[in-house]
Amino acid sequence: MGTDVMPKKTPFPLHMVSPLISSTSLSQLCGREVLLKLDNTQPSGSFKIRGIGHFIGKNLENGYDHIITSSGGNAGMAAAYASRRFGVPATVVIPESTPQLMISRLKEQDANVIVHGNVWNAAHEKAQELAQNGNCCLVHPFDHPDICGLDGEGLEDKTARSAYRLHGDAADIPVVAMETKGAHALNAALQAGKPVSIGDITSIAKTLGALCVTQGVFDLKQGIQLLSNVISDKQAVEACEKFADEHRILVEPACGAALAAGYCGIIKDLILQGVIHKDGPIIFVVCGGNIVTLELLMAWKNQFHVH
Repeated sequence: MGTDVMPKKTPFPLHMVSPLISSTSLSQLCGREVLLKLDNTQPSGSFKIRGIGHFIGKNLENGYDHIITSSGGNAGMAAAYASRRFGVPATVVIPESTPQLMISRLKEQDANVIVHGNVWNAAHEKAQELAQNGNCCLVHPFDHPDICGLDGEGLEDKTARSAYRLHGDAADIPVVAMETKGAHALNAALQAGKPVSIGDITSIAKTLGALCVTQGVFDLKQGIQLLSNVISDKQAVEACEKFADEHRILVEPACGAALAAGYCGIIKDLILQGVIHKDGPIIFVVCGGNIVTLELLMAWKNQFHVH
């Protein structure tokens, strides 16, 4: 695949510049101004459309005529949305754990949905097999330079990189990575010093779930101050509820995990400990998500006894 191919054009952009707004309630909890990067407002419901939309457009210019991906979450939705906008068929292979709501939303984007395997890794193996047939383009949910990086600047970590340009050395600005127990592949890798499998995805935050981080994701820790935290599913759901109450926005538990850094006091503690020592705002990436409704949020509250 050539590196100088320009993406195929659509009638209007696949993604937009998502808003960056101040949060009064989280600012009070953290003791520092908090800004929310509202990637949940993207047309496909999450930040994933940036890199995946670029990747698909670039590969269509190379002559592919069918998109195949593996994701029961927001990457699958981004691929389905981009494919529909480009006018090409898409097949999304999803694990059995994918909620019916997500299947319905993928089909709304005219995607062909195939259910295969217990976890994403098994679904991805099936997608790789299908991509061997015909003129198909395999879209990995996250592990490709054209998805996670463009001209040396990350698409999915663009907010952090912008902060580095504004405030100085990247190594001096902590990046707080939040995961739920049972979907903690990054934390497990950092503990082991290399990518390792967590065995199974047991967390409610299914869209966080890969059994093992890729080497490329693991290597992103180089040159930055990366802080890894693992919380419970209950804490993620509590964050979803508080965020809905305070900001009138529904997000799924995978996003609630990030917001919990504020609601659980993690950011405030890091400031008090001097780990976050520079002045300036704290940025929460509200990655969004499609697997959420008011009914689901109420069910999660009951499941984890959130009051």
